[in-house]
Amino acid sequence: MKIGTYKGHVIAVFLRDEHCPPHVHVAGKEWNARFRFGFLDGQVELWDVDPERRRPPVAILEGIRQTLMQPACLDRARKTWWEKLQTVCLENQSWDWLADEVVPGLALRRGVYVIAGAYHDVAGRRTILDLVDAPDRVEILL
Repeated sequence: MKIGTYKGHVIAVFLRDEHCPPHVHVAGKEWNARFRFGFLDGQVELWDVDPERRRPPVAILEGIRQTLMQPACLDRARKTWWEKLQTVCLENQSWDWLADEVVPGLALRRGVYVIAGAYHDVAGRRTILDLVDAPDRVEILL
């Protein structure tokens, strides 16, 4: 599903056989790149380029990344990922209540709770985390 474009390069979320982490695909004439995005903040990062020897100029990759970081484009990517894949890829990780951040894996210590369920509220532009035995759920405004 097309999310946006940058200088003729289509930025898309694939809907078949996709996997975590959330990401988009961009195809060049002789290369393919993937950029990761998330449901916790507005950051986007280059994941990989294949084949590496055909990597496009840094300016092209950075332009694509900046395009994807624009709120409208990132909202479309999140909406498409969530509606088609029904995951934000945070289940079975941990949430540090005091640090207000995700801790990779299952951390067993005071103030850290397992993420039992994670959801994206498209209309509300937020991510909701249901935590095991926590005082409340977490809502992250995007």
